[in-house]
Amino acid sequence: MVSDPIIFRRSPHFDDRPAGTKVSLIVIHAISLPPGEFGGDWIDDLFMGRLDPEAHPYFREIQGLRVSAHFLIRRDGSVIQYVPTDKRAWHAGASAWKGCERCNDFSIGIELEGADDVPFAEPQYEALADLTRSLRLRYGDLDVAGHSDVAPGRKTDPGPWFDWPRYRKSILTPV
Repeated sequence: MVSDPIIFRRSPHFDDRPAGTKVSLIVIHAISLPPGEFGGDWIDDLFMGRLDPEAHPYFREIQGLRVSAHFLIRRDGSVIQYVPTDKRAWHAGASAWKGCERCNDFSIGIELEGADDVPFAEPQYEALADLTRSLRLRYGDLDVAGHSDVAPGRKTDPGPWFDWPRYRKSILTPV
């Protein structure tokens, strides 16, 4: 189980999953705002629909973007939930997995505070493993993929610094 309490902040960027849809996939992402910078409230502001386009030049490029994830794992391992897992978060965009399009319909999106050009932090791997095991207790044996796997050519995250073998081994460890 996730050891530290999960902070919940309800994003307005979600809707219902299609009727009868079973959650079967976890999509791992990486995000930093502005790009390459960590900390601060910018990711919260983006997911909550309140990002000030005048606060940074990059924010003008993404002004009006309506995006969310179910979870964000900060560099210190703290976990924030924005969308209930039984709802559809808007994280994967145009995507497909195992022949099924619209991954948001059947997936849980987990954002790691990070970027393609830096390693992820130790506490993030620990929190991600705990969260994954908890989600599997609830939903069964979920597939796991990177954003780059479900949107190849369009997305690169979580990027080359994400240690897939380490993560896959850690989710086999009992809770």
